[in-house]
Amino acid sequence: MASFKSIRSGDQEDRYRQFDQIIGRSAALEAVLEKVELVAPTTSTVLIQGETGTGKELIAKAIHNISPRYDRPFVKVNCAAIPLDLLESELFGHERGAFTGAISQKIGRFELADKGTLFLDEVGDIPLCLQPKLLRVLQEQEFERLGSTRTHRVDVRVVSATHRDLECMVRRSEFRGDLYYRLNVFPVQLPPLRARVDDIPALVSYFVDFYGRQIGKRVEQIPEETMLALRSYDWPGNVRELQNLIQRAVILSYDGVLQNPLPSNHLETVTVTSKSAALREVDRALILQALEAAGWMIGGPEGAAAKLGLKRTTLFYKMKKLGISRPAPTRRVGGAATALEPAESSSTL
Repeated sequence: MASFKSIRSGDQEDRYRQFDQIIGRSAALEAVLEKVELVAPTTSTVLIQGETGTGKELIAKAIHNISPRYDRPFVKVNCAAIPLDLLESELFGHERGAFTGAISQKIGRFELADKGTLFLDEVGDIPLCLQPKLLRVLQEQEFERLGSTRTHRVDVRVVSATHRDLECMVRRSEFRGDLYYRLNVFPVQLPPLRARVDDIPALVSYFVDFYGRQIGKRVEQIPEETMLALRSYDWPGNVRELQNLIQRAVILSYDGVLQNPLPSNHLETVTVTSKSAALREVDRALILQALEAAGWMIGGPEGAAAKLGLKRTTLFYKMKKLGISRPAPTRRVGGAATALEPAESSSTL
């Protein structure tokens, strides 16, 4: 993800430096940043958990930035991106000749992060055979390089992150319990973007400006209906998905107007919510559009509920809440049209 400019509030100017890569002022994000401010000055290990694309690396960097180690190295390693047979060498280093292909000595990430912070991203992907050595360096702050008997001591603060459920992995014997408890001294749970709807306008504005300058396009207007659609979307890919879609929208924009980047079939992935009067109208319009497209058939594979990605009972509830009812058919009695409201029948739903 790109580096972000702060849109945090606060009276102290250095707070902008402390969180200079984080955008948002929602209550959900503020709760996370309050935890960051509490744990950063300590030496405790931190476990950041959250869905893919929620910005776990940004939070890890914020912890480092406002810790006493801020002027020391911040070293990152993605445990899922390194082949299993090379991960031990990447973390702890090796001596020349330690294995086939080790033609020179290598300094590992723990040594590089001495006196600073080591960020272990996707820590749930570390193989079981390597976990005892990681546990030892966390507890004793010492290790040996591959091919060496010399013990190296380091002073490293470890911050780890994962989208996996480590507690569940421990129960399935896929992750060591003692290592999990050592990593999970101070847990930080990041909210998904759908729980930070109030942050979406600020994120959209930032990405529009960022990619507009990068691509060389001037985007001056974000239509209200586009912003409402973005706020109503479920964002399974979180901020990373939003970032990529806004980049696409900027590329497609013309006459200084941002295009709606959501796919044409986004009705199938929209989570209908009613958090404001404007969103309520969007919800109502989406449901009516789906009902009309389905011929007011609610159930079944071609029904409105399926088109909206909702259960039939959920759609009934939302229709009642939004005051949506099936139009009454008419019949002619003596030349006059008479409206009939049929009794509701579950057999057509």
